[in-house]
Order: sequence, then structure tokens, then C-alpha cells
Amino acid sequence: MTYDLTTIGEGQIRLTCERGERLSTARSLRMTAAGSEANVAGLLSELGRSTAWASKLPKGELADRIALEYSAVGVDIRHTVMTEEGRVALYFLEPGEFPLPGKVTYDRLHTPFRTITPEEFNWDALLDTRVVFLTGITAALTPETARVVRYFADAAVERGVDVALDVNFRSLLWTGEQARETLEPIARQSSILFCSRTDARVVFGIDKPDVQACHALREEMGVPTVVSTDGRAGTYLSTAEKDRIFEIHSVPVIDRPGAGDSFVAGTLHGWLDGDVEKGIQMGTKVAQIALTHHGDLTHVRPGELQTLQSSDIVR
Repeated sequence: MTYDLTTIGEGQIRLTCERGERLSTARSLRMTAAGSEANVAGLLSELGRSTAWASKLPKGELADRIALEYSAVGVDIRHTVMTEEGRVALYFLEPGEFPLPGKVTYDRLHTPFRTITPEEFNWDALLDTRVVFLTGITAALTPETARVVRYFADAAVERGVDVALDVNFRSLLWTGEQARETLEPIARQSSILFCSRTDARVVFGIDKPDVQACHALREEMGVPTVVSTDGRAGTYLSTAEKDRIFEIHSVPVIDRPGAGDSFVAGTLHGWLDGDVEKGIQMGTKVAQIALTHHGDLTHVRPGELQTLQSSDIVR
């Protein structure tokens, strides 16, 4: 196979206020490339995996910034459709300081990606992979993007390719009921499902404590492997063989976006090797790294994971 993982999603530019600033009064913004699916593909590429990301972008410097961010770490972006006209999706982040939470403002209407069709992509190439990675974020954008996500999942299953789904529910994009209608068929086709305990309740109506929610979701969807995050309470794994709780440890937070994608990528790295438990442990480590530096894409080399417990300078 050509790839370990292929995926599709919208490339974005993230504009972040400095800490202590509000968007309405900010005089400067930090610009970084963003995109949940691209973040997962990017980190897996840095860990030595072969990945491809498909999208649809308008030609121009902002699209070039996005393409460079991910191609620079080894993601194959040749399957991205480039258009002559249109605009790039943006989102703005106020990091938030207690007692105010962080706040996201989307500016992603009328982008070329929102009108994608299955006919625009080379599915023979994108399905030449071990696993197809899909998210609820892309499915939430428009009926057209939801159709493409469903098409990708169906085509993968038809060809015997594994599907990994990250529910990644965003209340600013759709309701829990809408998410369930679209994502449940894909979840039932998946080989591994990522769904936080909160999303299990909001989207699938499963309201159980700790690892019981993860177990119930696996039984309800008939998925071989379910991984659920639960904030500081830990991470849960449910398979046919066992349920397990993984402890997490807090780290100083410099920049939060991208940490969840890093966790998913690390987990998939282990899962692709046949060891999802080791993957969760790696995912937890790279998510900690993600929280401590700027940008949605986490930059890490495999050897750096061994240095996380040390606070000294590596010389």
C-alpha cells in the first residue's frame, strides 16, 4: 500500500489573540495553519508514517501557507484540489484566562471546500491505504461535506480498508442530534472510534461514568476499539478483551488547539503497530507536548518522546 493513513478535511488559518487580549480589541494576532485531519496526518508523518491529506483550497498565499505547513513534515498533499477563486477558512481564538474560557470564532462560510463532491477526488489513490481517518468536524460543515465523508467511509469498507472516526463534536457547527444522524452509520463501520465521554452523552445519548461510557459506546456501535478522553479524569479504552483507564498528568498550557489531534495521531501510531495501549500512552505524551508550544500541528521526533520526564537541557 502507498499510505499508512489518508484523510480529507478543510485547511484553515488560525488567528490567535495574545494572552490577556480580546478579539474585539486585539491589535495583533498570531497566524498558524490549522485543520484537524491535516494535524493528525502531519504528526503521523513526523513519526515516520506515510500519509496523505486531501482538501480543496483557493490558489493564493494563504493556501500556500497551509500547504507548506503540512507538506514540510511529509504529508502528501497532491490530492488537494486547487481552485482559481474563493477564500480560505479562518478561525479566531481567544485563549481565555480564568474565569473566562477560551473562545473560538469561525469565519469559514463560502469556502470552496464547503461545496466538494466525490467526483473531484482520486479515490483509487486515497484508498490505497491501511486506514482512512475521518472526523465529525468535516461532516458538520455542509450536506456536501457530509456526503463526501460518508462516501469515503463506504468506499473504504467496500475495499476492506479500516476506518478510524474521531467524533470531535463542535456545538458551533451542529447539534448533537444532527451529529448522531450523520456519524452513527460511520461509527458502526469503524475499526477504531475516538469519542470523548462528553461527546458520547451529547451525540449518542450514552450517559455513564468513567470507562463505563466507553464500554457502552463500543457495545452500542459494535466497534472493535473505542477510545474516550475525559479531561483530567483520564483516558478510557474499551476492546472486546478489556476495559482500561489511563491516568494523565497536567502540564502548563501555552496553546491548547491541536492537543486532541496529537493524542489521536499518537494513538493511531500504536494502533497501526497492533498495540493500541502503547499508542494511547504515546498519544498522551505528544498531547502534552502540543499543549506546551504554539500552533495546531505538533512538531516532535520519535526520540524526543523519551525526554519528556526530564526538565534539564538535552546537550
